[in-house]
Amino acid sequence: MSALPHSQPSFRPMTEQDLSAVMRIEPTIYSHPWTLGNFKDSLNAGHSAWVMELAGELVGYALVMMVLDEAHLLNISVAKPFQGQGLGRALLAQMIAISRRYQAANMFLEVRVSNTSAIALYEAVGFCEMGIRRNYYPTKSGREDAVLMGLAL
Repeated sequence: MSALPHSQPSFRPMTEQDLSAVMRIEPTIYSHPWTLGNFKDSLNAGHSAWVMELAGELVGYALVMMVLDEAHLLNISVAKPFQGQGLGRALLAQMIAISRRYQAANMFLEVRVSNTSAIALYEAVGFCEMGIRRNYYPTKSGREDAVLMGLAL
């Protein structure tokens, strides 16, 4: 996995055929990754699921659950070799644009309090901290709080 310095990401809806590539990425970036069943359930529920490709290679993905006029970002991920290149920001912008097309008024997400790089990205695009969800995420030795963040669309 290596990106060409000048290649631009492309986006398309996620299909079940993408799940093997997604499952190669997911456990390499999360201590408690989503399971194949989680992804299948999300696709079957009709969540807005997208993949990001560089030169035809799947390097990221994101899923948003739409409920009435709210978009809830369930998962946004960029493969480790491609992190730090602005691709997470591009993928997030894509999911915000899609949520606007669905006429969502707000987008919400949870993020581990320890994930300072993700928090910084969300703040940079306008998300605000709305609260803390205590003991939201599992850890190797217990639970970790989540920051609940929101963005007016």
